[in-house]
Amino acid sequence: MERSESVDEDVQASAYLENDEVRERDDPMSDTLRIGEEALVCSSEHEIDVGFCQNEERKSEEETMGGFDEQSGLLVDERKEFDAPAVGMEFESYDDAYNYYNCYASEVGFRVRVKNSWFKRRSKEKYGAVLCCSSQGFKRINDVNRVRKETRTGCPAMIRMRQVDSKRWRVVEVTLDHNHLLGCKLYKSVKRKRKCVSSPVSDAKTIKLYRACVVDNGSNVNPNSTLNKKFQNSTGSPDLLNLKRGDSAAIYNYFCRMQLTNPNFFYLMDVNDEGQLRNVFWADAFSKVSCSYFGDVIFIDSSYISGKFEIPLVTFTGVNHHGKTTLLSCGLLAGETMESYHWLLKVWLSVMKRSPQTIVTDRCKPLEAAISQVFPRSHHRFSLTHIMRKIPEKLGGLHNYDAVRKAFTKAVYETLKVVEFEAAWGFMVHNFGVIENEWLRSLYEERAKWAPVYLKDTFFAGIAAAHPGETLKPFFERYVHKQTPLKEFLDKYELALQKKHREETLSDIESQTLNTTELKTKCSFETQLSRIYTRDMFKKFQIEVEEMYSCFSTTQVHVDGPFVIFLVKERVQGESSRREIRDFEVLYNRSVGEVRCICSCFNFYGYLCRHALCVLNFNGVEEIPLRYILPRWRKDYKRLHFADNGLTGFVDGTDRVQWFDQLYKNSLQVVEEGAVSLDHYKVAMQVLQESLDKVHSVEEKQD
Repeated sequence: MERSESVDEDVQASAYLENDEVRERDDPMSDTLRIGEEALVCSSEHEIDVGFCQNEERKSEEETMGGFDEQSGLLVDERKEFDAPAVGMEFESYDDAYNYYNCYASEVGFRVRVKNSWFKRRSKEKYGAVLCCSSQGFKRINDVNRVRKETRTGCPAMIRMRQVDSKRWRVVEVTLDHNHLLGCKLYKSVKRKRKCVSSPVSDAKTIKLYRACVVDNGSNVNPNSTLNKKFQNSTGSPDLLNLKRGDSAAIYNYFCRMQLTNPNFFYLMDVNDEGQLRNVFWADAFSKVSCSYFGDVIFIDSSYISGKFEIPLVTFTGVNHHGKTTLLSCGLLAGETMESYHWLLKVWLSVMKRSPQTIVTDRCKPLEAAISQVFPRSHHRFSLTHIMRKIPEKLGGLHNYDAVRKAFTKAVYETLKVVEFEAAWGFMVHNFGVIENEWLRSLYEERAKWAPVYLKDTFFAGIAAAHPGETLKPFFERYVHKQTPLKEFLDKYELALQKKHREETLSDIESQTLNTTELKTKCSFETQLSRIYTRDMFKKFQIEVEEMYSCFSTTQVHVDGPFVIFLVKERVQGESSRREIRDFEVLYNRSVGEVRCICSCFNFYGYLCRHALCVLNFNGVEEIPLRYILPRWRKDYKRLHFADNGLTGFVDGTDRVQWFDQLYKNSLQVVEEGAVSLDHYKVAMQVLQESLDKVHSVEEKQD
């Protein structure tokens, strides 16, 4: 990419201005996503006219109204202030944008410099630029004998803009703060690099300025402007997103930057007829691809809203092939209302294009109602982690709290049959006098949605915390606390994702090689899955193989044709570190090799338990049946997933999102294989470079 105009050699071109094209859908003010018959974006374009005088005959007015800026051709009125630049502003041309910023600078008290410009490779048409304060950066001193006084202070003030498909120029990033004293209002420009050409038709030129209408009380806009007064959010309204000072500008600035750096980044803003922001949804390319792999079981975490955090955040997470949480998308909601949740779920469904098999959430009536409408066929279950964390709050005031808590925990985790759970619950509420406790009563009424004994036919892929001590942690647990402001979260959001992506990549690399020293037994099941599973999932399964030796008896107790019921006795850790003996029933179908344990480990965690392995071993089975080796835990799952999706099939010739998805997924295969060794890396780099050259050659042929 050529850069034909650049004042500072010490400044590198920003990566996210190096695309030749921007799609019209990147404009949130013109993009409307329709789901069924419902338009999910309500937004209109608001036009502001800023008058520019270019007639020399108006010099008499200059004297009465303040002055005339010869650089921009603007008649400056001291009684009128210009709105500060904001992300989303659009101009009819580059000159209009430059003139506007120069006039704003004159009003504030600084001078403007063109920091960078970008031009298309062949047409030489300008498509991007950065305008900055003249004090930006530092001069390079090449000759010590010609030392001059340093006038630059590294000032960060700037605007970054680029041309969109409408040929208008849009501001995509703004920094208003200066690190130096600002001078008096400037009405003359030292450098006369650009003058507006007088229109032969009219003595005054009007520059059309288009501004995004989502504005909060504290955005970087003149508080006296009519635009800000019209579109400011009403703080405290239950139907509007509660934004603090500058939050809406931070959101929009972040989204614009992400769309330029991440072509498949998607976001949607739900605004009312007055332009007030209600709900927000976004998902990056990595999250969208992860959802295509791991969107069968998802956890919708709304604890940030119910816990009264500073940011009204909702996250969609899944479990990747290493058994670790992966982010699928995020949202900001006006509140815990059925309408907000319904909007969020409808957008998620339209973007991800799949209905989850299982959805886990906190206990929330509005969310439950929305899920039943948007995902009527999904299994909706409540997070046991959320319920267990509520025990101190809901039962802490009881005089016999410790006894009730122990009885509650025993009923939840130690019962294997429904009749056992019912008996343990009845003993708790009657023996400790809590039968009238409203919270316990509501839990019992909804027990089929959260108690493990009722969920044995639901597949959770490790999201359900079915054993004592297990917790379902929020994705941003170490990055967000109750007082974290939205601006800080957006910065931490990228850091958290970068860390998670790096961890997943390192786990992918580690899983490519098999270290036989990691085997701890001579069991054929362990050897078999060590070659198939990712390292993290293999280690989880390996624990089950090791614990087979705590199962000291496998006895056949009932036979019905090919169906045989076995009783497996295991020594388990009880109270006070005592070892107790528990019985586990395992059903085995000899004709088809089907095995099912009453503990339902396979549905909860996605791999066979020690009890089922003992039964297979007892019947002389040396390898685990393929039906119990889930593809989602395989180290080569992503490559298999590509083949299953049939990426070489029909491709919509107009859908760029589909192009990106398929190119991204196929290129990942080269990346994963190329990271195996140095030789693989060299070949992969060579192939990628050759492919890039061929793509460039297509563009050259078209010219």
